[in-house]
Amino acid sequence: MLKKLPKENMGTSNLGWLESRFHFSFAEYRNPNNMNFGVLRVLNDDIVHPESGFDTHPHANMEIISYVVNGEITHKDSMGNSETLKRGEVQYLSAGDGIYHSEHNVHKSDDLRLLQIWIIPPFAGLPRLYGSKRYEEKDRINKFLNIVSSTDGTADIKIYQDINIYVSELEINKSLEFEIKKNRQVYFVQIEGSSNINEITLNAGDAMEIVHIKKIEIKALENSHFLFIEMAKV
Repeated sequence: MLKKLPKENMGTSNLGWLESRFHFSFAEYRNPNNMNFGVLRVLNDDIVHPESGFDTHPHANMEIISYVVNGEITHKDSMGNSETLKRGEVQYLSAGDGIYHSEHNVHKSDDLRLLQIWIIPPFAGLPRLYGSKRYEEKDRINKFLNIVSSTDGTADIKIYQDINIYVSELEINKSLEFEIKKNRQVYFVQIEGSSNINEITLNAGDAMEIVHIKKIEIKALENSHFLFIEMAKV
């Protein structure tokens, strides 16, 4: 099954300093029929305007990945971590039994756009983790870049849950194939540009649930930037 999720059907919010598109029920978007896709609980496409951001707040028992699309994110947390990340770079946090952090766009004129991804961990109370990876553009041009995996996987960033996150920037008319193993499923996000996924067109901001499919062929209709999360069916 390939289920296209047009961006026009997603929840949205505009707080002035923050504009969000919610793939799942979150904050101002309340939808008990759209709480998650497998262990994927939250996927927010956020635009944070200059000199603003998320002040210090707590998290617990959630694995959080931030993928920077444009601009810069500045992170600080109660574990003493502080850094700024740019386009294509990734921050991850396994909140375990509790952590406080803040995320800001300190730039004076440029917006920050990022995907915030929350993954339900396999158990509560796991040890806290924090880290980041400064991937380069060449790492994802016309190929899959595995940016996050489980602790048994091969990505540089590892979290506790059994997932893989891939990104790619695919040039116009080029294509890639991805095989989906038995009892696995995929949530696909078209970040920029447009693609055909097994002949179904996704435009910027659209998403797709992929279940009971053995293989997907992704063809770029224009320069295409996308991310997808591969996980066990539950």
